[in-house]
Amino acid sequence: MRLFGHIVRSVVLLGLGFITTGAGASPAAPQNGTEYRVLSRPLPTDTGKKIEVVEFFGYFCPHCNALEPQIEAWVKKQGDNIVFKRIHVNFHELVTQQKLFFTLEAMGKIDEYQPKVFAAYHVEHNSLRTDEDVMRFVAKSGLDKQKFSEIYNSVFFTQSKLTRAKQLAEAYQIEAVPSIAVDGRFVTSPAQAVSAVGRATEDSQNTAVLQVLDFLVAKAQKEKGVSPTEATKKK
Repeated sequence: MRLFGHIVRSVVLLGLGFITTGAGASPAAPQNGTEYRVLSRPLPTDTGKKIEVVEFFGYFCPHCNALEPQIEAWVKKQGDNIVFKRIHVNFHELVTQQKLFFTLEAMGKIDEYQPKVFAAYHVEHNSLRTDEDVMRFVAKSGLDKQKFSEIYNSVFFTQSKLTRAKQLAEAYQIEAVPSIAVDGRFVTSPAQAVSAVGRATEDSQNTAVLQVLDFLVAKAQKEKGVSPTEATKKK
């Protein structure tokens, strides 16, 4: 029961995928207001001709955990078309999980340790709610404990990251996770990607959102006059 409150906001979004809201749309032909939404005020990006893709997620979120291997594969397939970023949200006041993420990011360990943190929470039942929980994970993980502790306990570093994460979540109007923003303008999610077609499994939602992301990246490239990279064309 203690974990129930931690996943409500992600479960609410998953539930939206079980409601038929329209007709004529599909993940293969997404429509604004159905499979994705457009921000009324676009946000600046710093990725040049590459398309910025930002995943808002939380280690506490079972749907983020389910999506993780699929979005990792999708990012690799995109190659040089995109710059992929992650933002750990501040739902449920789980600041320790945010600090864990930003510390791993600063250490250049996200790609290696992202699956391990998800496993610690969802498989090994380490709630990562306290500093002691986090350090227990670090001790088992093989990370450099001293280096991790220095970054994790740096008030200036962590506070600036936490503040920026909150600002971005508010600017993108993120109310549930996982949610994914493209080019500072478009936002979608697994549940939204199938919201027009009715009942769907989590696997089908995750497959659908990757199709929507393909569409949104291509749309952003076309509007910028950028061609897909040759590396991606060959895949």
